Amino acid sequence: MEVVRDRAALAAARPRLPTPVGMLPTMGALHPGHRALLDRARAACASVVVSIFINPTQFGPGEDLARYPRDEAADLATCREAGVDLVFIPPVEEVYPPGASTFVDVGPLSERLEGAARPGHFRGVATVVTVLLSLVRPDVVFFGQKDGQQTIVIRRLVRDLGLGTEVRVVPTVREPDGLAMSSRNRFLSPAERAAAPILSRALQAAADAFHQAGERDAERLRSLMREVLASEPAGRPDYVSVADGDTLQELATVEGPALLSLAVRFPSARLIDCQPIG
Repeated sequence: MEVVRDRAALAAARPRLPTPVGMLPTMGALHPGHRALLDRARAACASVVVSIFINPTQFGPGEDLARYPRDEAADLATCREAGVDLVFIPPVEEVYPPGASTFVDVGPLSERLEGAARPGHFRGVATVVTVLLSLVRPDVVFFGQKDGQQTIVIRRLVRDLGLGTEVRVVPTVREPDGLAMSSRNRFLSPAERAAAPILSRALQAAADAFHQAGERDAERLRSLMREVLASEPAGRPDYVSVADGDTLQELATVEGPALLSLAVRFPSARLIDCQPIG
């Protein structure tokens, strides 16, 4: 496994990789959910590239950039165990050269849900993904379903800019109690960790109503999620959504692919989760 830290070294290493090349962009703090993505990439591609970069432009004022977990040694060990070929760990100036002033804005998709709750977040995500895909030039890039809005934004970005990379979305990996695996879970206190599966239970209640009871009224599905969340006072919902699976516009009636999603604030961390339906 080769580790590179600047654009020049990456450019020298990239032509040596057999194709197709799969890529997993990460912010580090790799967990079993990342490992599932790595295993999927390893099975599908001749070479696998991982980027580890905590992207400052997707964090807003007062968010957890400074305390975001960092453990390069453990991340590299995970990559070796998964058979990764190349790891790109750039400093900020290699991603955003001094004086960089170009950003990527995906429009209304990035202004809803997480974009409304965290203004500027998806501009940062779209920009860093564009830079990384341009530098690595993977044939396939892998993302987890947990960040459902992010996958929709990135699919649109890749299509609109003609980047020529296939975007594959891998199902969310969950703990035995249903909590979606996330690097931020380690911030939770024991009591918060015990309460956190309320997110997946709320999503499952709405999904069951849709699939088993035939509920198509989107507001009723939102109400079901709110009712479940209200049973756990430790978490404060930021939003509860039943949105179109392509545009992320809130629905009145579910008539095609849709995305159930929510965000909940605990004292120690803010968690998101989602589930496609339809």
